[in-house]
Order: sequence, then C-alpha cells, then structure tokens
Amino acid sequence: MDLLFIADPLESFKIQKDSTYAMMRVAQDAGHRLWFCQSKNVLWRDDLVVADCQSLVMKASSTSWFELGDVESRPLKSFSAVLMRTDPPFDIEYLNTTWLLSAAVRQGAKVFNEPSAVRDHSEKLSITEFPELIPPTLVTRELAAVELFHQAHHDIVIKPLDGMGGMGVFRVGADGLNLASIVETLGENGARTLMVQRFLPEIALGDKRVLLIGGEVVPFALARIPQGSEIRGNLAAGGKGVAMPLTETEKKVAEQLAPVLNQRGLFLVGLDLIGGYLTEINVTSPTCFVEITNQTDFNVPQFWLEALEKALA
Repeated sequence: MDLLFIADPLESFKIQKDSTYAMMRVAQDAGHRLWFCQSKNVLWRDDLVVADCQSLVMKASSTSWFELGDVESRPLKSFSAVLMRTDPPFDIEYLNTTWLLSAAVRQGAKVFNEPSAVRDHSEKLSITEFPELIPPTLVTRELAAVELFHQAHHDIVIKPLDGMGGMGVFRVGADGLNLASIVETLGENGARTLMVQRFLPEIALGDKRVLLIGGEVVPFALARIPQGSEIRGNLAAGGKGVAMPLTETEKKVAEQLAPVLNQRGLFLVGLDLIGGYLTEINVTSPTCFVEITNQTDFNVPQFWLEALEKALA
C-alpha cells in the first residue's frame, strides 16, 4: 500500500514517544510505502486535490531518522490511504485542509479520520452528545452563568474550547478567588466561549487516555497523572504517563462510543476520562501509542496497522 501521512515537519518529531512515528515505522516494517507532506502541500489543481509530497524512508539512526525523495505531485485518490496527523490547534487553516480533504474524498480518496467527521466533532463540545457520561458541564461566554455554576458546584475547572495539552486550564476553588478575572481573560471579555466543569478529584489518579481504533477498544489506558501542585495531567503539562488496564466503567464507556464514532468515519479516537467521566473526544491527532506499548504487552501500532489494513481490504 501507498500511505500518505499529512503531518507536522519531520524535524519536529520526538521519535521516542511520537505516535505518528510509530505508525510510520510499523507500516514500513510491514512493507508498505510511505509518503509525506504538510497541510500546506495539499492543494486543488487542475480539478483534482493533489499533494506535493515526497517518498519517505525511515532509517535506523535516531539523529537522522528519515530520508525524503524528490517532490512529486500526486492526486490524493492515488494513495491507498491518506492519514491526517497534523497536530492541533484546530484553526482556520486546519479547517481549510479538511475542506480540501473532503473534496478528495468525493474524488475517491480514503482519508483517516474522515474530514467531515473531524469537522463535526469539536474535541470538547462533542461530549455534549452523551450527557449521561459527562460531569456537570457549562458552555458559555457569560460571566454571570459561570458564577452561578460555581455557586452550585463550589470547585470548578475552566478551559477554552480550542486549547490543547492542558493549555489555559484553570481551577477555581470554593473561595472563588480570581473567578471573574480568569473568565474575563480566557474569554476575552465575552468574545470567546468557555467550557466549565465540576472539578473531579479523581484527577489525582490520572486523566485516562483510552484509544478506539477501527471501532475496537484498546484494553489499556494511559493515566496521565498530575505532578506536584499541578492539576493538569496532560503529558505536555508535565503529567506522568502510567499505562493500566481499563476499569469496568472505562471499558463500558469506550465500548458504547467505539462503534458509534467508527461508523461516522472516526477510525482513530482518543477518549479522555477522569473518574469514569467523559471529558473530551480527541479526533484530530490522538497519541499515547508508544507509552502504552512500552509499558504493556499490547502493541498499539501493530493493532492500528491491522485495523487499517482491514478497513482498506
């Protein structure tokens, strides 16, 4: 198979823990041909969606781990699969890329995740489709609404809808210290919508990343455990990643969502769960392949590749 990875610059990869790198490596080891481009290299030309891309060969060296061929212009429909692995933020240029990818799908390209499904699933707001699975949640631009929510729940977390890696997450305790200032700053005085949730003390045991691949549930989660006085478990915010088997509650939530999301074209999904509550549905570039594989006997990249081969059969 010819696999096109649309990703961030290869020089930026932290290969010891990068899930996209792990995908590429297992695919090459299985004999598949790799191709690479960035989002900016996807374009509409001569009535086709094409990629100005390069062949990619992965090498054993950790310092110079890739070799790229000459730039070639190929229609996206000419690849066996197109893997969209560009990291957030989900800004206007990310959105533009999904529209181009949707045009490629109409021309016959097979894109994972399906671009219209990615557009339809805000990684934070999409949890509202499953209210029985989420903690008490408020979405608003109004300070007064946040103040009422705080009065009801006393200990809350406030975060922007477009944040990633724990960026811009604030906890406000029972004293309400700096509540108005936080809302005004994060919300840019009412210009940006915020998500507010009841604080879940179970975060001390980890913000669990649960992977769904091809409608199946990976049986291990990566618990991202806050360190020191930090409330955020995100690895990008210094959290410690510990792989562990899914609890019965986590398994039940994952098994409920896996077939639903897969049917919509969301082949690879990262659920975030705290204390069994669903807090995010990550669909842009889910990670944690390497950490789970290294700490358990479950090979996530191999599981991903076999699911992809099955989906393309």
